[in-house]
Amino acid sequence: MVSIRRSFEAYVDDMNIITVLIPSDQKEIMTPPFQLETETAVFPLAVREEYRLEATYKYVCVSDHPVTFGKTHAVRASSGDQTDLQIGAVIRTDAFDDAFYYDGELGAVYTADYTEFKVWAPAAVSAAVKLSPPNKSGRMFQMTRLEKGVYAVTASGDLHGYEYVFCICNNSVWTETVDPYAKAVTVNGEKGVVLRPDQMKCSDPLKPFPHPADAVIYEMHIRDFSIHQYSGMKNKGKYLALTETDTQTTNGCSSGLAYVKELGVTHVELLPVNDFAGVDEKKPLDAYNWGYNPLHFFAPEGSYASNPHDPQTRKTELKQMIKTLHQHGLRVILDVVFNHVYERENSPFEKTVPGYFFRHNAFGMPSNGTGVGNDIASERQMARKFIADCVIYWLQEYDADGFRFDLLGILDIDTVLFIKEKAMAVKPGILLFGEGWDLDTPLPHEQKAILANASKMPGIGFFNDMFRDAVKGNTFQLMSAGFALGSGGAAENVMHGITGSSGWKALAPVVPEPSQSINYVESHDNHTFWDKMSLALPQETDSRKRSRQRLASAIILLAQGVPFIHSGQEFFRTKQGVENSYQSSDSINQLDWDRREMFKEDVDYFRRLISLRKAHPAFRLRSAADIRRHLECLTRDEHLIAYRLHNLNGIDEWEDVIVIHHASPAAVEWKLPNDKTYRLLCDTSGFQHDPKEIKKAVAVMGIGTVILYLASDLKSFA
Repeated sequence: MVSIRRSFEAYVDDMNIITVLIPSDQKEIMTPPFQLETETAVFPLAVREEYRLEATYKYVCVSDHPVTFGKTHAVRASSGDQTDLQIGAVIRTDAFDDAFYYDGELGAVYTADYTEFKVWAPAAVSAAVKLSPPNKSGRMFQMTRLEKGVYAVTASGDLHGYEYVFCICNNSVWTETVDPYAKAVTVNGEKGVVLRPDQMKCSDPLKPFPHPADAVIYEMHIRDFSIHQYSGMKNKGKYLALTETDTQTTNGCSSGLAYVKELGVTHVELLPVNDFAGVDEKKPLDAYNWGYNPLHFFAPEGSYASNPHDPQTRKTELKQMIKTLHQHGLRVILDVVFNHVYERENSPFEKTVPGYFFRHNAFGMPSNGTGVGNDIASERQMARKFIADCVIYWLQEYDADGFRFDLLGILDIDTVLFIKEKAMAVKPGILLFGEGWDLDTPLPHEQKAILANASKMPGIGFFNDMFRDAVKGNTFQLMSAGFALGSGGAAENVMHGITGSSGWKALAPVVPEPSQSINYVESHDNHTFWDKMSLALPQETDSRKRSRQRLASAIILLAQGVPFIHSGQEFFRTKQGVENSYQSSDSINQLDWDRREMFKEDVDYFRRLISLRKAHPAFRLRSAADIRRHLECLTRDEHLIAYRLHNLNGIDEWEDVIVIHHASPAAVEWKLPNDKTYRLLCDTSGFQHDPKEIKKAVAVMGIGTVILYLASDLKSFA
């Protein structure tokens, strides 16, 4: 293609609207009338508006002849000067979206005899695929434009292992890009790779998970979990670390997969395992990253593979890991990042269809609600399709059991509901939840997938930051102390969280149903609970801080809703005071398995709380109506919260349960609400081996949780 000299500029801003920009010093020369020139005809442009900008004159013109996308057009001024017609804001109009929505398969579709390559590039005038055997030169295949702006070509032969990139011409500029739908990539994601369908299945299908409230989620980063020198795992920092069974710490305590299974959680949530930037896959230990720099959404990350140079190894080892977790009764949630890309300008999205996949503000500049320079425009039909296609792929190919959506609030409600519909049809019982923060992105408030709009998204969970901050103190105010840290002003909000933020009549619901409340006090983000206490309570002893963290964990694990645990929280994980450790060293981020040994009694306490929750439906009521019916707040003062789960016949083998959370080191006597005789299952020192009878009052000895129950049949807990 011959490049046209641009003495002025012209853009398609709607299906029949062309904007002409003339430099101010050329206005007297390049004047209207303007003409639209195609390869075969010339059409007049009528000037509808004219006004001066800082250094240009802007003419908004109307064409009776709609622009034909996929063809080269030019605009000529009365002076005879001409410029190529570029794709402008039309790319973000509903008319464009409707005209070019394509509901078919994209990417490299392999068969043993040929592979078909398809890319959606409606604004492009030409496209090709550059195809080569591994580490060899290849050849270019010109692609044919089909309906809906799809370019396609079929290359014959068995192309398993072949590397490829797309070459696309937008606005007279050729750009080379990785396929947005690439299922496998070369080292550091530089090229897509064709792979034959994998016959390996992650496991025999597990039964559909009964209900979100039955889940106990354990968040981990693959590298953090295994990299410690005394983790007992051989494949440190790799997918395969979680395929090792019966590993132990130096002194014989369980570690790795055996430890997680022993803990009793139901779901393991993995920080991103799709291909991300920030770690050189050729030298994976030279840098660290959480994984929130997405490069390729369908392809596994290479730094966790034993051989990042082999695209098949990534897939195989990730599948082996998931299969092993499934075989041990653990379901797998994938942390996915559909709100932004690592670098907008260099992303396959922008190189393929410039301007389409990202939101722009009123001035035409990329919006930045994510804080990393770009917001994915999920409300556009092909962006929505991409996200849904990706979710379905991870379900079908890798047998994922759920998804945690990073910055879910950037997405729109319709997209979230579309994902839910598609995903549930493939795998009933999966968990879908995310960060419903209200971020500054140009999407109407009523369309945002934020916590405030939870009622519009039944079945979608949201991290409950109100409950989090009530328990531990404001995350972003270092000296702020919540209920568990001894504050006297947070008890009401803690009680609200205990009801799943949905069922306590004293405050307005945060979510309509408890299963939508993801209850937590720490995650990979921000300070760990232990580090927060070290800053907010610098004078307290470690022993008392341990009691406070045990209290916080008990509040979360016994509350209605869905408990979420950050790996290592149970043995007081520390990141040495680092708040945002997304690219800190392994010494900061690693799970310290020595602490697992040091605090094994606390780990056992944590394990028994999980066992208690799983054994008794009273702690995981499934509706707000049930919570209002069966949960009663008995006492709520500065440092003591007591509540009762009652009338449980037909729900639980226990008839009545009382839970007391106490955040003061002082000893108090708490009177029972009736004349019944309860059994003391747990006091502030821990679980009792032989629950004794309690009448009239119970002694609450310092900081911690007391659990009493009433049942005709006594049961102990593992």
